[in-house]
Amino acid sequence: MTGTVTTLTARNADFAQHSFVPGASMMPALQTIVIGCVDPRVDPAHVLGLANGEALVIRNVGGRYTPAALQTMATLRLIAQAEGAGTGPGWNLIVLQHTDCGITRLGGHPGLLASTFGIEEADLPAKAVGDPRAAVAVDVAAIKDNPFLPAEFIVSGLVYDVRTGLVETVVAPSLLRASTAA
Repeated sequence: MTGTVTTLTARNADFAQHSFVPGASMMPALQTIVIGCVDPRVDPAHVLGLANGEALVIRNVGGRYTPAALQTMATLRLIAQAEGAGTGPGWNLIVLQHTDCGITRLGGHPGLLASTFGIEEADLPAKAVGDPRAAVAVDVAAIKDNPFLPAEFIVSGLVYDVRTGLVETVVAPSLLRASTAA
């Protein structure tokens, strides 16, 4: 019954001895936020080769831009401000989705999907749940339409292929929107 916990705590002891960095910054070294899927095959740290402390990672079913993801981003922004750090120029926001995602198996549960996205069931087709490339484009467009996110964010959309291990850039990195500052 305790085999998994024993294994994980032993791995933690090894981490603490060999990889732990005391005093590491709370702010990510690469000034990057990744929205990714909870699928264990698609851990953004492994898929993107992230080292500890390089990025903030928000994970949910499908790696989707949802009201919950937006709330988490708003909370992270307040934490950054409290730490004396900004979330403006130079920050990357990456939407990382993948092929063979479990969210595609939820077509028979439109109420759950609609609730996840904070939309009406009739609006689900616009979310492109069955096509990760289209879904990434939909989510990046929704992010770009959000006037409350910093205009200086550099936003991009990637799709990880679970068969090849490769990431494809579906939406190239670009500014969230033109800054309105004079």
